[in-house]
Amino acid sequence: MPLPLWHNSAWMKAARREPTDVTPVWLMRQAGRYQPEYRAIREKVGFLKLCKTPSLGAEIMLRAVEQLGVDAAIVFSDLLLILEPMGLQLEFDEGAGPVIRNPIRAAADVDRLEELDRLDQLDYVMETVRLTRAGLDESLPLLGFAGAPFTLASYAIEGGASRDHRRTKCFMLDEPAAFDALMGRLARAVARYLAGQLAAGAQAVQLFDSWAGCLAPDDYRRAVLPHTQAAIRAIGSDAPVVHFATGNPALLPLMAAAGGDVIGVDWRIDLDDAWRTIGHDRAIQGNLDPAVLLSSPDEIRRRVHDILDRAQSRPGHIFNLGHGVLPQTPVENAVALVDAVHELSRR
Repeated sequence: MPLPLWHNSAWMKAARREPTDVTPVWLMRQAGRYQPEYRAIREKVGFLKLCKTPSLGAEIMLRAVEQLGVDAAIVFSDLLLILEPMGLQLEFDEGAGPVIRNPIRAAADVDRLEELDRLDQLDYVMETVRLTRAGLDESLPLLGFAGAPFTLASYAIEGGASRDHRRTKCFMLDEPAAFDALMGRLARAVARYLAGQLAAGAQAVQLFDSWAGCLAPDDYRRAVLPHTQAAIRAIGSDAPVVHFATGNPALLPLMAAAGGDVIGVDWRIDLDDAWRTIGHDRAIQGNLDPAVLLSSPDEIRRRVHDILDRAQSRPGHIFNLGHGVLPQTPVENAVALVDAVHELSRR
């Protein structure tokens, strides 16, 4: 039986560290508030409802892929949705972002977090995967994603976003057994969730550890690494896994130890230094500062050239931002970035 066209796409070959004719590129939050079409939909539909309406989620992502000319799609969703069937009450406040109304604040609270034994309550995510895959060009891969155990734990404990993660760190230090139990439960849930997205039609998955950068290396090594490693191993698939975190380049060797075929890095370290730190036996994803997309096309092109130079055409580089597209980004600048990567990297 012939292999599907996406199998030998530039993105999948780069994830396997195979030579490609061009460096593949996609953008985190490539469908989002910087697009007028997305804002028009959001004026009529709340974010949580949007995430739970597969036809709209698929439409938004497919439109973004066509508009930008990127080499991969990622399912339109949110990393906190997994917490709802586990018993946490999730809301999205237009001003404050995600809010969890019954956060975990004491050791006893961990016991009320339910195991994610079934994915029934998340079938709308699987349907978004199915619809996006059905509408996507067969030559392009689709990525599923989930929040990593620590990032999910941080949201669950803080009750939303946090600048200093004070409650999370105190819980981790003062209630180590309860924190370990929480992380274990989340790791099992993440593995099941990602495996479900792969079964629904995704070709690869990305694990977002958005808040891990707040940790000291010793704390990450002790309290986070074993659970992230367990989650990645438990996915039980040969599909590529992208392991991404932001904020602390000192964690890169530990992230690599935790696992992932591709390690995603942000702009706080040069790409060549990051790759040496991770090891050239891994692919790398990154790492343009999203703020560069607020500058001129000439500056975008110059920064793209620099990152590609640092990659040295070594097989295994997937171009991306160091975090999501900023809401203020002109759409034409995002297109200019994708075009520059394709033009300057062609071999």
